[in-house]
Amino acid sequence: MPYLCGAMDAQPPPTAPNGPSQPSGVPAPHGDFQPEPFRPAPWLPGPHLQTVGAKFLRPQPEIQLSRERLATPDDDFLDLDFVHGLPGQDDRPLVIILHGLEGSTGRGYVRLAMAELARRGIPSVGMNFRSCSGELNRRPRFYHSGETGDLAFVLRTLGERWPGRPLGALGFSLGGNVLLKYLGEMGRLGNHPLAVAATVSVPFDLMAGTRALEAGTMGRVYSHYFLRSLRRKTRGKADLIREWVDLEGVLRARTLREYDEAATAPLHGFPGAEVYYRQSSSAAFLEHIRTPTLLLQSEDDPFLPGRALPLATVRANSHLLAAFTSGGGHVAFVDGPGPWRPGFWAEREAARYLQNAFGRLY
Repeated sequence: MPYLCGAMDAQPPPTAPNGPSQPSGVPAPHGDFQPEPFRPAPWLPGPHLQTVGAKFLRPQPEIQLSRERLATPDDDFLDLDFVHGLPGQDDRPLVIILHGLEGSTGRGYVRLAMAELARRGIPSVGMNFRSCSGELNRRPRFYHSGETGDLAFVLRTLGERWPGRPLGALGFSLGGNVLLKYLGEMGRLGNHPLAVAATVSVPFDLMAGTRALEAGTMGRVYSHYFLRSLRRKTRGKADLIREWVDLEGVLRARTLREYDEAATAPLHGFPGAEVYYRQSSSAAFLEHIRTPTLLLQSEDDPFLPGRALPLATVRANSHLLAAFTSGGGHVAFVDGPGPWRPGFWAEREAARYLQNAFGRLY
């Protein structure tokens, strides 16, 4: 059953039920899986050193990728990067990996997750959100935290290509929010195209996360990092999107909320940033999820205050297994004896959970 895992716990807390009990004879959604305790690297203390240190210390494994471009129903495209080199991989479960804001399949956390899955014999495919694969998309839109249509399209395509092949998913940050929202939407409809899922560092409450990034020096540093890329892409598509976007507002934006008000909301049919955040936050969809899902999250995540974690909703849904730590930063969770040999708990645990689930289900 779900539990909360403390960052420095030598052993996991007791596994007394904190969600709905399973009917007699029905297997628990997570089997006997228990996340390993996270022991943060003492040489990277605090959320910011964890977050920044992970970006520079995470290795870039040598992985053979094959890119495929999918034509979308609205005459645009999505680029997928398939991991190759595993024998007989068309018969094995496949994991789709979703990156974070202004990321891509080239990011270290995606490549490391691919390598951890491959080490366990599990093929994976990275989905680049629109405009994130190195080429701007063709339509007057981008991607956003609540846009689940492209994920649904990719999963339908994969399902038609390999009927009956088990599919799983792993989402990081914004990609995790998209994944959880999608799972909630599908669960509400009684449709479960994914066998298992895992997420890392999800901004469950987008308004709370945006406010956190507006507060303090480091929040502004993170925002500036994302805004440079977002403004560059918006300028690159200025002729196509100027009818909908406040281009001057985009160039003036000093916070992600200001950018979302000027560009994200109007481009994607929202009356403003506040409505976009409310309708796209995955916290509101968690209760409907019926896919076994591991949530790896730190209470000190600088992109989401700990008070915004949807603890009660997670506890109430036995399909959600919470590994919430007191430390670890954002998409970081660095452990290991020193910078010469860093470890990355989240990628390891996500891959281990997916392997365990596939082994039990298939």
